[in-house]
Amino acid sequence: MSGMRGGAGGANLLALRSHNTALVLDLLRGAGPEGISRLELAERTGLTPQAVSKITARLREDGLAAEAGRRASTGGKPRTVLRLVPEAGHALGVHLDRDELRAVLVDLDGTVLGERRSPLDLGAGAEAVLEGVAGAVRTLVADTLRPPGGALADAPTFLGLGVALPGPLDHVRGVLHRVTGFPEWDGFPLRDALVRRLGVPVVVDKDTNAAALGLAVGGEGPGGGGSFAYLHLGTGLGAGLVIGGGVHRGARTGAGEFGHQVVQLDGPPCTCGARGCVEALCLGAVARGDVTEAARVLGAGAANLAGLLDIDLVLLGGRTVAAAPEAFLAGVGAVLDARARREGGHGGAVPVRMAPGGVRGVAEGAAQLLLAPLFGRGDA
Repeated sequence: MSGMRGGAGGANLLALRSHNTALVLDLLRGAGPEGISRLELAERTGLTPQAVSKITARLREDGLAAEAGRRASTGGKPRTVLRLVPEAGHALGVHLDRDELRAVLVDLDGTVLGERRSPLDLGAGAEAVLEGVAGAVRTLVADTLRPPGGALADAPTFLGLGVALPGPLDHVRGVLHRVTGFPEWDGFPLRDALVRRLGVPVVVDKDTNAAALGLAVGGEGPGGGGSFAYLHLGTGLGAGLVIGGGVHRGARTGAGEFGHQVVQLDGPPCTCGARGCVEALCLGAVARGDVTEAARVLGAGAANLAGLLDIDLVLLGGRTVAAAPEAFLAGVGAVLDARARREGGHGGAVPVRMAPGGVRGVAEGAAQLLLAPLFGRGDA
């Protein structure tokens, strides 16, 4: 599979990454199949009608936009309405968990067109993990896009893949650090290794950041923006932080290591090397079958986060939460309610709810690592 290259269409789409084009594409996507007129695009972007006409002409030429009919105007001739062509681009999102791989193939709208799930041992070594990712890409592209030659080079709308896995890691360089529980990955250049093997663009990020990006793109948070925390409890515990509508990664892309805040000095050892981490206490309670205690511990961590960042919303996700959603919602909510009562004020408790998307939310968010920047919604 080495030596594969994205087709011309995908390269053209990635080359369109300009601020003004992203503004137009995002409005086209938001308008849905009903479409939006050039005049409306100019009004909402602040661009001149001439600039909008030039951008939309290029988008139509590249197959990204198409006419969606005509709309009556208040005077003069009816306006042509344009819409996004979702099938003009596809991206693949891969979630590498400690014990399984989940991959989804999506179109420009983020609609899932194909999905693959298989067992994976993150500790089996780089070659086994790389081959697992390559196999998922090969299968999904062949089964969903059905390129004539069966290769990525024959799928011109394929843009590349986003890969999300437990941190810590360097998002900018695509290099892993001491992944909790798997320190042997420290220093491994995962992004470059996948680019060499697949020959397509690759973006690597933490699982929680990818999920948070997907949620932000999907309009989560008050008014579709604001600040929220996505807490992911599966084989580990982490957080994705969205502040001001964008994912907060920190100066060294290390933000969101939520599970490794120490809440019990001299507590039980954690796989990160410290003692008394929220993750160790929470997973320990889960292992004992005490979901109520696990939810209480998770709530304590969420309350710390809410007090530190003054966020608007807490979203819960991950396999462990999905197995007992009501218990976790009640437990985390109770701790946040108690914190609000102690503080007084009139804002009430920070609301908590389940993140939409279920167990494939990380994989879908990983695909958005490729797609979101095209619409001005990400920095990948």
